[in-house]
Amino acid sequence: MTSLPASAGGTPVRKQFLPYALPLVGDEEKREVLKVLDSGWITTGPRAFEFEKRLASYTGAAHAVVLSSCTAALHVSLAALGVGEGDEVVTSTMTFCSTANVILHLKARPVLADVEPGAMTISPEEIRRRMTPRTKAIIPVHYGGHPCRMDEIAEIARKAGVPVVEDAAHALGAVYKGRNVGTLSAATCFSFYAIKNLTTAEGGAVVTDDPELAARIRLYAFHGMSKDAWKRYTSAGSWYYEVMYPGFKYNMTDIQAALGLCQLEKLGQFLERRESIAALYDREFAGMDEITTLSVDSGVRHARHLYPIMLNLERLTIDRARFIEELKAENIGTTVNFVPVHMHPYYRDTFGLKREDFPVAAAAYDRLISLPLYPKMTDEDAADVVEAVRKIAAHFRR
Repeated sequence: MTSLPASAGGTPVRKQFLPYALPLVGDEEKREVLKVLDSGWITTGPRAFEFEKRLASYTGAAHAVVLSSCTAALHVSLAALGVGEGDEVVTSTMTFCSTANVILHLKARPVLADVEPGAMTISPEEIRRRMTPRTKAIIPVHYGGHPCRMDEIAEIARKAGVPVVEDAAHALGAVYKGRNVGTLSAATCFSFYAIKNLTTAEGGAVVTDDPELAARIRLYAFHGMSKDAWKRYTSAGSWYYEVMYPGFKYNMTDIQAALGLCQLEKLGQFLERRESIAALYDREFAGMDEITTLSVDSGVRHARHLYPIMLNLERLTIDRARFIEELKAENIGTTVNFVPVHMHPYYRDTFGLKREDFPVAAAAYDRLISLPLYPKMTDEDAADVVEAVRKIAAHFRR
């Protein structure tokens, strides 16, 4: 195989395109979904509540509420904790926009904080610096599946008397100093989107040890309707219900839950496979001058949802956008996680934010690329990714 890039007429590393991410859904999931369809009860019902029980057991939390998305989970968690107009919520700028959007939905103000250079998780020092008397909650984001420094964040929150709501969209299965993510804070929010570590196609959940908070979250998530309103079309239910609060429509269906129950059974295998591919990448990229891999703190289990690399642009003759295009020509799919929130036009213009206000996140953004990492990949797929990265780095070495 020639070392000439495919974009310049060389032979691509792969004949077929390797997508950035794909779900792994088997016959078990298909059978369970068909059972739900045949049952005649396809919306929120017994499978959703079974999923909640098993998810709570898996994480070690006392309660779980399954929902339509992680965005919904964040929204109702903040609402149930009383966040509202005039309040502030501190969160990371290195996250998907939904983390900040839900704060605005509650007429509160998102206060963004910079990240740490090693793992791209929110800096506790930045949280402390940006808190004010109006701060009503803190949302740490476990970037890529790497837990934040939760001991320090919890202490900051305790001293300020505010709750922590974890954005663990990437972090189902992560462990921090011997404790599962999901048992560290007032509420923890997970995502079950199509390419997450566990998928229900779309979906999410909140876990908490607080029974009153769980009850309020459940209320907010289903129109604010009184307990067991979902049963009103069953023989065990009643037509009568009461609206206790003008809530939202965020419930998970039994179809989704059937997927989730099967996926939860396989999650251990999925996490092991992700870790195996990440370890392969770590070995192969060690010592490469053109790229840097993100660090993993001691005392954590990384959930390995993402495998980002950072290009050392001073050692390359091309920028990040061109590097991505070169990998695409080699039939390797990639993406960038994320455009920092403060660089999106709405947040930049509305809140008067500047790129240089968050120097670590801004500098990282120019160099970040997320490589394929998912259980459906073979060792050969992973080896192709490594070969393509090495090929492009070598050809465009400064």
